Amino acid sequence: MTDYSTNELMASVIAREIQDDDLVFTGVGTAGRPFTLAVGLPVVAVKLAQSAHAPNASLYWGNLLSPDLDKMPESWLQDSFTRWRCASQLTETSQKIDMLAHGRFDVSFESAAQVDRYGNLNITRINNPDGSIRARLIGCLAQPEHLAFVRKPIIVVDLSRRTFVEEVDFVTSFGHQRRGVSRERYNLSGPGPQLCVTDKAVFDFKGTGGSMRLRSLHPGVALEEVHDLMGFMPESDGSPKSTPEPTPEQVQLIRTHIDKDRSLLRA
Repeated sequence: MTDYSTNELMASVIAREIQDDDLVFTGVGTAGRPFTLAVGLPVVAVKLAQSAHAPNASLYWGNLLSPDLDKMPESWLQDSFTRWRCASQLTETSQKIDMLAHGRFDVSFESAAQVDRYGNLNITRINNPDGSIRARLIGCLAQPEHLAFVRKPIIVVDLSRRTFVEEVDFVTSFGHQRRGVSRERYNLSGPGPQLCVTDKAVFDFKGTGGSMRLRSLHPGVALEEVHDLMGFMPESDGSPKSTPEPTPEQVQLIRTHIDKDRSLLRA
């Protein structure tokens, strides 16, 4: 059995979803665990894919195309980020939105405060039981366009009842349906979220009407544990499979080359 961390397992799962010649987008992120989920895991996954089956995959990180991942910035402050060596740099966010709207991105990565059974995401606000606003969140950024137009949006979040809810308080990004209204009603050209990778299990959206379906359990995780951490019951096709472990070569590559200082896959 390979010695690996949960983060390394998640990165290897995501890496298998990246194909050769894919143009992959991930945002800049914030700090702590949200940074690892929204940025660190996707970046490590892209490097793993490039080293194996997808050498021509390209990463857009924020406004940077193909930043030099072998020479990470000394810090994640804006000054260091914008001076990072890369193939090209967008000068206006509107250019990136235009690329999204024209279906130029093959894969994008999403994280959220709330996810529901149909893949609707909320990063805008959390409500009180009476519907009033309890907390304002970061806001939409470009996430609505990701789920609207990207070929393969992948949600990366930790499993918890606070995050996995029956119905999101606010729809920042439209998934497969909401209260019986499907994405076709809004003429969204992308297929919607395709995968949800968590620290306990992997889900897809091949259930009834695009609902979340349990695809695999991580080694050592019980089905009951997953159900206890969700605010709804995901669909499943019999006994779920076990998530494939990362190979010893992948773990070695992450620890000695891709993320040797642990700036991406923090504990």
